[in-house]
Amino acid sequence: MSQRSVLRPLGLILTDPGLRLPAGLLFLFGIAICVVVPYQSVIGIERFGLSPFAYACVLAGAAVVSVIASVTLGILSDGRFGRRQIAIFSLSVYLTGGLAVTIWPNATAFVFAHVLAYPVGGTIWAQTFALARLSAARHGPAIDGAIMSAVRALYALPFAGALPLLSLALARGMDLTHIYTISFVLTLMMLALVLWAWPKGIEAEWSELRSPLSLRASLRAFTDRALLARVALLGLIGALVGMYMVLIGLTFHAAGRSDGDVAWFVGGVAAAEVPLMLALPLLYPHFRRDQLIAGGAVIYAAHLTLLPFLSGSPLVWLLILPAATGGAAILTLPIAYAQDLIAGRAGAGSSLMALQRIVADASVAVAFASGTRLAGYGLAAILCAATAVIAALTLMRIDRGRDGTRRHA
Repeated sequence: MSQRSVLRPLGLILTDPGLRLPAGLLFLFGIAICVVVPYQSVIGIERFGLSPFAYACVLAGAAVVSVIASVTLGILSDGRFGRRQIAIFSLSVYLTGGLAVTIWPNATAFVFAHVLAYPVGGTIWAQTFALARLSAARHGPAIDGAIMSAVRALYALPFAGALPLLSLALARGMDLTHIYTISFVLTLMMLALVLWAWPKGIEAEWSELRSPLSLRASLRAFTDRALLARVALLGLIGALVGMYMVLIGLTFHAAGRSDGDVAWFVGGVAAAEVPLMLALPLLYPHFRRDQLIAGGAVIYAAHLTLLPFLSGSPLVWLLILPAATGGAAILTLPIAYAQDLIAGRAGAGSSLMALQRIVADASVAVAFASGTRLAGYGLAAILCAATAVIAALTLMRIDRGRDGTRRHA
């Protein structure tokens, strides 16, 4: 694959309205996420007084709400409800989280935002990837996998650009809770895009199976044990990123570093991830997808394990490269993997991503609560990393020889 082939997906995203809309939504959502997620544990624990166990309960509650909302909305979007209506509903709920903490900056508003508003409204993330997937499929199997890698890279791009700007704002005295106001404004912009920039007739162009099944019958499709096993393993791998986002602010603060340092580190990881995500399709002819996921998980686990112990050292900045290298694989490949498990039903495939999310969030909650109670942030990182590596190796073993793992679309 030439350099021109690597850049071709970006050109398609810019010229195809069906790709341009989800890419634009994910870019804005990336900013909304990156200004909040690295700091939410710091705000919840250090600003609003939650204990580590209480914060773990917030993560667990958010996981339960998220999976219920995502599975339900994903199935409904495969049925009689239009994807535009689902997107409007999700964004309308999501913006209430930022608004609540902006108006009432206290623990109650924080819990409402992170247990209800963000988990329900955050289904827009998986649904937007479903939109991109449907539009990418119109360009054929030779390029749709590369398109999805480029879309995922565009979601990561704001982490590289917005976080350094946030660091400067914090250095000049901006209160940390104002990140929720930024989140609220960005969600309004996303809602405006859906209301006024949704491509006319785009749903008629998608090669999509509209499910005639009832909600109960559709849910039975999720009882296949082999499918659920793979989803659970992907969730345990995805917990690596969740634990990183929980620990980055807390470990940097414990080491005496500033909020600005948190922004520079997370932004640096994202800046390195973007080109690696765009280049990831170069490896597709040489490795199975499960092999790439496993390799990325091992590299990312090494970074996570070292993070709490190096946070106070200049050597911590060297962790940016392994974090980006592993992240490029485990943030990109499981998306298409999950959607391929229920081929032809993009909403249901996105619901599988939500099932991954509940496993990931539950794993983070258990590892964080157990690790901090027994020994601190270092043990929490080790528990999560070890579990993820075992899951990655198990996935590679059960997928060995399966034809589906050779597809990277």
